[in-house]
Amino acid sequence: MPFLIALVVLVGVLCVLDLLLTLGVIRRLRVHGEMLAARPAAQPEPMLAAGGTARPFSAVTVDGVPLSDTSLADPTLLGVFSTGCPACVERLPLFVERARAFPGGRDHVVAVVVGPEDAAAEDVRELRPVAHVVVEDHGGAVARAFRVTGFPSFALVGGAADGAADGAAKVLASGTLLEDLGDLDAVAARR
Repeated sequence: MPFLIALVVLVGVLCVLDLLLTLGVIRRLRVHGEMLAARPAAQPEPMLAAGGTARPFSAVTVDGVPLSDTSLADPTLLGVFSTGCPACVERLPLFVERARAFPGGRDHVVAVVVGPEDAAAEDVRELRPVAHVVVEDHGGAVARAFRVTGFPSFALVGGAADGAADGAAKVLASGTLLEDLGDLDAVAARR
């Protein structure tokens, strides 16, 4: 019987030690979680950053107008959207509103919708009155030229007249929000 009592006491002590260790680990994990949450996450650029030059590309808009890196107006407002993207659905009306007021009008605005044509039809209908619209598959020419990795992506692009290498388009500002582009009217007025 004394052996059984000693065994029960030993198991009880081990359980209490295990409980203390578990509580210590939980506390340490909570501290690490708070430290990770406070640290800003490194976000990859959603597209070519300011100062970058677009790769050569050629595409045809839904209206049959040829478009290339050397044919972009100076400046051009560029928006890249993906079908089925909740953030794109949210920001597309803001882009349309901004494009409607952009200096130079429709000739200075390009919208790219990435996805199947049937899924892109509604976006094209909204964008067509204010922009030259290109519909392409994932990894299409325009998205590849501007190194788009996230949707939606916006850029203010200086056209071939901007002095970029080989007459290619140069990114003046880019981001996932229209606000990332700064004061578009002031930039357009300087050009």
